[in-house]
Amino acid sequence: MSVPPTDAGAVRAPGASRGADPGPDPAVALDGLVRRRGERLVLRDVTLDVAAGTTLALLGPNGAGKSTLLRVLAGLLRPSRGGCRVLGHELPRDRRALGGRVAYLAHEPMLYRDLTVRQNLEHRARLLRVAPARVEALLEATGLERRAGFPVQALSRGLTQRAAAAATMLADPDLLLLDEPLANLDPTATARLRDLLAPTSPTAADPTRARTRIVAGHDPDAALAEADLVLGLRDGRVALLAPPSAITDVEIGELYR
Repeated sequence: MSVPPTDAGAVRAPGASRGADPGPDPAVALDGLVRRRGERLVLRDVTLDVAAGTTLALLGPNGAGKSTLLRVLAGLLRPSRGGCRVLGHELPRDRRALGGRVAYLAHEPMLYRDLTVRQNLEHRARLLRVAPARVEALLEATGLERRAGFPVQALSRGLTQRAAAAATMLADPDLLLLDEPLANLDPTATARLRDLLAPTSPTAADPTRARTRIVAGHDPDAALAEADLVLGLRDGRVALLAPPSAITDVEIGELYR
């Protein structure tokens, strides 16, 4: 396992202290995280910190635990054991306190298929107390203005992914959890979503703001190009954790062997 010489993230021994002067709280702090599915261990003692503003690429073969980790961080699955702290809140206990600060773009879009694109966005905007103008801005950003009145079930896979991305970004989240967000998209949709889901999100109050992103995928080259830190999972364990510049082709090959 590679340990990065960076402030973006670090492995700690399960239960270990972050030190006497740990600095700012990480956006994500996992301490010996375990998740079981029946008798099977899907995540095994995952321990790491991810600093705020970091883009963490999540790599590993099918069944490594990538989607499970994202669902735990989104508060959709309970840890079987260990600690999971997100944006200063313990999960699953404090999930409601996070509101729209954490957003999850799943591999399967989390939309009501019998509602129109606009109805889906407006419904979620009301739940998140987001101004209606944000809905219109996101329809424009994703190129869905002319299809806003179509039910989701009538859309292609690529258009559905655009709609799901728009819903994900309604509250301009601090932490984005992305599960293969650009899979099966044409070049136009890929460009639109890459801009929409970008790591930078400046505000009037903080023009330098950068959101934290955890992006799961199967393209190591793309992950190394855009990430500050790469986490490789194999059989639910941390097999690789390093900045892109410290990762070799051999290590990537071993991760997927």
